[in-house]
This record gives sequence, structure tokens and C-alpha cells, in this order.
Amino acid sequence: MTEPDENTRRSSPIAPRRRRDIGAWDIETDVVIAGYGCAGASAAIGAATDGAEVVIVERTGGHGGASAMAGGEIYMGGGTAIQKACGFNDTVEAMFAHLKGATGPAVDETRLALYCERSIEHFDWLVACGVPFKPSFYPIPCWEPPTDDGLVYTGGENAWPFNEIPNNSPRGHVPTMSDKRPGERSAGWMLMDRLSTTANGLGVQSVVDTRVERLVTEDDGRVVGVVTRRYGEQQTIHARRGVVLASGGFASNPAMIRQYAPALERHMPLGTDGDDGTSIRLGQGVGAAVRHMEAAQAAISSTPGLLHRSMLVNIHGQRFINEDTYAGRIGQAALFTQNSGRGFVVLDDEVYESLTIDDHWGARPTWVCGSVEELEEEMGLPAGALQSSLDLYNRYAEVGQDPLFHKRAEYLKPLRAPFGAFDLREAPFQIFTIGGLHTTVDSEVIGPDGDPIPGLYAAGRASSGIPNWGYLSGTSLGDGTFFGRRAGRAVAAHKVD
Repeated sequence: MTEPDENTRRSSPIAPRRRRDIGAWDIETDVVIAGYGCAGASAAIGAATDGAEVVIVERTGGHGGASAMAGGEIYMGGGTAIQKACGFNDTVEAMFAHLKGATGPAVDETRLALYCERSIEHFDWLVACGVPFKPSFYPIPCWEPPTDDGLVYTGGENAWPFNEIPNNSPRGHVPTMSDKRPGERSAGWMLMDRLSTTANGLGVQSVVDTRVERLVTEDDGRVVGVVTRRYGEQQTIHARRGVVLASGGFASNPAMIRQYAPALERHMPLGTDGDDGTSIRLGQGVGAAVRHMEAAQAAISSTPGLLHRSMLVNIHGQRFINEDTYAGRIGQAALFTQNSGRGFVVLDDEVYESLTIDDHWGARPTWVCGSVEELEEEMGLPAGALQSSLDLYNRYAEVGQDPLFHKRAEYLKPLRAPFGAFDLREAPFQIFTIGGLHTTVDSEVIGPDGDPIPGLYAAGRASSGIPNWGYLSGTSLGDGTFFGRRAGRAVAAHKVD
């Protein structure tokens, strides 16, 4: 019999231990949570608030995970206090319409409706947990605001086709940090600081530098605990009410990427080494169903400031999207539909000189040419391919129109020689996975028969949540905190025998 190779081991379901094979438990508690990012912290707060005893198992030395590394945008709307203070009249209907279009296809409308309808209440809950939001709006296109402003566009709400939705508004709520350093210490750190402080105040215990290796099940399939390992030593923890899996996605597991999302293979994972799919594999080991495992966020190797003012073309020299939309939407369109992300950013000298160093990261165009014919040749495009795209773009830009993709007039300007182009063909996208365990709106993990697996819950990027296929900045932290909290409350409500 052939032994499975390492790739198979790293992507295979993790079989549970049976309760009958375990003697006395090392630790007893009501709820065990695997992972101390925003989903795990929110689950802990939800469970502890409802009177449950909670232990979080975290493989690193403390709370944070990918959540603490994030820019901190939390996608909320429907008319939050911050939106109103900034002069935006958002509605639940507009939020639902936008998310349905931007995160599809195959949207779970029941889940999405709940998320939108209770978004204001969730904002208030975060504020009650001590998360600060400054009532000010940052209007400049960016991956994350470099200021302490509390509201920003994060999903192309102000760009076509979503700007046709009545009352569509910015929904990226950013925790306020006066000493923010984008890319080093961003608002995700502040979110996790306040959530962990709230959890600690409720008596939540954490076991750090410890990995969850296996779930423990009764003979009837109910999940009743976990087997952990810390510094080579195993421990068993009894979860009288249930277990919440919240240790992230699988962007850092090459074997799982190869199996489920091969389009992501050569690209750069965002997050931590802990995003290795352990929670998903643990769930699969007890028969859990998964959804949208091929889906991912794909951050294109450019900035919104550069993209908005330029012309983006694929390897055939053709435009394929409005350059002023959410940059993550551009990345997904480029990676999944445009020859694995290969393409070019075309601009002119005036556009380049108008950009700040933060807009182009100090990079110079790959090619600079005095004519479009010369640029086509340098780029290896057929004669006339780029010329035709540029002629059409310029003809309508002269009158502030874009009949193909409806780019906003404020970013439309004819491009004139000399021209430049950035080569994106070998530039890796920054990716993380958004598929995972299939769950109910109460974060119960669903089995192969469509029924919940007793005692097992999941939230955050370990689950398939609001981002189905499309992604918007802030939907990970928004989805993770919202459904993490619901997971905690649901497991706490389980009656202990």
C-alpha cells in the first residue's frame, strides 16, 4: 500500500478522536474556540456575555492573527451613526443590493439580509466593546486610509455599476488610531486590542502557543472537545456546550491551494502562517460540507491612485473593467477572467507626474515610448491592438464619457504621448481565501446531509460567509465579528446535559 505524500497529508481532512478513547479531561469548560482573531474574540465575547465559560486556544503567543495585520476596515452600513455624521443617508436596502451584486454569484440571501438588517446594531456592539470610530470621511481612493478618519469607500459603491443604486454609500468603518502606520500597525490592531480587552474583562481564558490537533466526538457524532499540542505535550479540553472553529483560511497551505484554488498558486498569501486551513480540515474530518473553496480576494499589484487615472488592459491590449472601481474587484477580474492576471497599466507622463510616491510606490514604468505604435511593439502586442483601445478611450474621454465601462468623468482624461506602461504579467497578486466550512446563519457547521453537526460551529475565514465569490474590503472583519458573535451566542445557548 502506497503511503500518502506530504501534500496529501496537508490537504486531507483531519479525523477526530473518539471520546471513549480518552480518559480524564485535562481541562473542562463550556466552550472551546480555536483561533484568537476577530472571529474567535467575538465568539468568546458572545458566549461569555451569555454566561458560558470560555477557553480560546491560540497557536501563537497571543491574540491578533490576520485580523490584527489588516487595515481595519469593517463593512457596516444601513445608516450607522458614523455614516449619518458624515452626511450619508445609507439604507439597508442599498446595502443589500450592493453586497448582492458585489459578492455574487451564488449569494446566500438569507445570510446577507440578516447581516444588512442588523448592521447598525452590530456597529453599536463594537462601540460598546470599546472600538473607537471618528465621525469623519476619507474621500481619496486608497487600500486603507493613512489618516485616523472613520469612514471610507471600500467596495466601489461610488463607481459603476454600483453607483446606480439609490443611496449607495461608503461603508468601510475604520477604528481610529492616532499612531497608525499603514502596512505595519494599522487599525486591525486597534480592533483586536479592544475585543481582547473586552473578552478578558468577561473572564475568557486563553491557552497560547497551542495548536488544536483534533476534534473529539461522541459515538453519535456530537463534538465534545479538542485535542491540543503545546511544546510537544498533548492536552485534552472538554467543551461541554461546543467548539467554535475560527483559525482562518488556507492561503498559507500550498497543498490546499493546489487542490482547491490552483489559480492562486504562484501568488503571495496575505495573513499569517496560521492560515493553513486547519479549522476547515478539522471540520471536514467530521463530515462538514464546504463552499466556494476556489474563491479568493486578489489584490492587484498597484494602487487605486494609479489605476483610477490610467487605462488597464489585458494581454491583448483590451480594456476589461472600469479602472475607478474597487481595486480588489479589479484584481479578481484580472486574476480569474483575464489570463491569470497578466496585463498592463497604460498611462502618460502627465498622469505619472501627478501621482504621489504613495500612488506608484516609487516604481518607474516598465516602458516609456514616444508613440503608441512604439509602445505596442515594446509590449509585444499586435500592431493596432493598443492603438484601437487608446483611440476609443481618448475619443470619449475628451467629453467625459466612457460608454464601455462608465468610468467617472473626474478620472477620465485623454492619454497623450509620451506614454508609459507598467508590466503586471509577472507581478504576484496578494491573495487570501474566502471559501470554507458551510454554516447556518447561527454559525452551526453543516454536514453532508444538510443538517448541523451537533456541537460544532465556525466563523471568520474558516467559514464561507458574506464574501461568496466577490470580495469587498471590510467584509472579512465585518463577517468575522458578526457571525463570530452569533456563533458564541448559539453555542452558549446549548443546554448542558
